[in-house]
Amino acid sequence: MTVVDHQAHAVREPDAILRVPTAQIALSTASVYPESTASAFEIASRLGYDGIEVMVWTDRVSQDTTALRYLSDHYGIPILAIHAPCLLITQRVWGSDPWAKLRRAQRMAEAVGASTVVVHPPFRWQREYARGFVEGLQRMREETDVKFAVENMFPWRARGREMEAYAPGWNVLDEDYDHYTLDLSHTATARNDALAVAKAMGERLAHVHLADGTGSSKDEHLVPGRGTQPCAELLELLARQEYSGSIVLEVNTRRVSREQREADLAEALAFTRLNLAAAMEVPERR
Repeated sequence: MTVVDHQAHAVREPDAILRVPTAQIALSTASVYPESTASAFEIASRLGYDGIEVMVWTDRVSQDTTALRYLSDHYGIPILAIHAPCLLITQRVWGSDPWAKLRRAQRMAEAVGASTVVVHPPFRWQREYARGFVEGLQRMREETDVKFAVENMFPWRARGREMEAYAPGWNVLDEDYDHYTLDLSHTATARNDALAVAKAMGERLAHVHLADGTGSSKDEHLVPGRGTQPCAELLELLARQEYSGSIVLEVNTRRVSREQREADLAEALAFTRLNLAAAMEVPERR
């Protein structure tokens, strides 16, 4: 008979223990685009997600700390992370000074109780920002408990050619960051070994963007299980390591109906819960 030990978060089988870590599974508000930030809270609550990552973008609610706290309280969904506005499409959100934007993201995270700010490496044309990026993040880290988790990126490709769009570089492992975000859609586009990247990040892996990809030059953000990335294997690895950070579903649903969007997000959550476990051998009885 199978026995469930709720306190240990384990399922006991005759010869194994299925260990499930305490990591929380969150929904990125980017996953409901073109729907609103408010819609993401409602959908996350109804589907049973543990929390939300807020992508700060042109939606005014995503930029408003008071509105976000209201939504979190109203739906009973904690905000686990803030994604700073560092995408191409958010270059003018919160102004044009990248350090001011990071500090504003930090203040927002502190105000809503989020433990992490997700940030991308600078673009190459942000020369002054890029020159002081690594040291600047280290200084900010000393001023707050919020983690600045730098996300792995990828080279831009077009017509068979590659372009380095980021500085110091798209490969965040080349720099001495305190914390990392691992994005599996990005490892697909970069054609990296996602498990090797996760292992190299080690204890500095603070945050995960779970999505899938096929190795296309496009950043696909597929529902986990629909591409070639080792999504299930990564989740099992995290379980074995008793990972305690957040796992955020950041998937692309922009070209589907509302009904299909919710079905995709429910599937993504089920996939993550099912695979976020690791079998551990039970010692032989004497």
